Amino acid sequence: MSRLRNWARTLKRQTLIVYFAARDARTPWFPRVLALAIAAYALSPIDLIPDFIPVLGYLDDVIIVPLGLWFVLRLIPAEVIADSHAKAEAATERPVSRSMAVAIVVIWAIALGLAGVWAWRAFGR
Repeated sequence: MSRLRNWARTLKRQTLIVYFAARDARTPWFPRVLALAIAAYALSPIDLIPDFIPVLGYLDDVIIVPLGLWFVLRLIPAEVIADSHAKAEAATERPVSRSMAVAIVVIWAIALGLAGVWAWRAFGR
């Protein structure tokens, strides 16, 4: 169980490293966009495959996110990763921001609502 807990902490730390690296001006544009997408997906409460679907529901958390993080970390310059690693270590010691969690849920809800309106107008008639 402690091995799984350590793996989850490492994954969380890598997600924060990728997030901070995406916000760094020294990161090239393609890894930056990819890093933002991976970090947003990893930190978002909404999954591509819902967790209630047996076995498949956890595939994104176990396979897609770690592979995405691994790929993005290979594209980002080493000095940016080192600086982002220091920022991630400092961030893990701070308290959790509930307001940011609410903001992420609101952003996803708005995006899904807009996609629904678009789908209704495009295919509903």
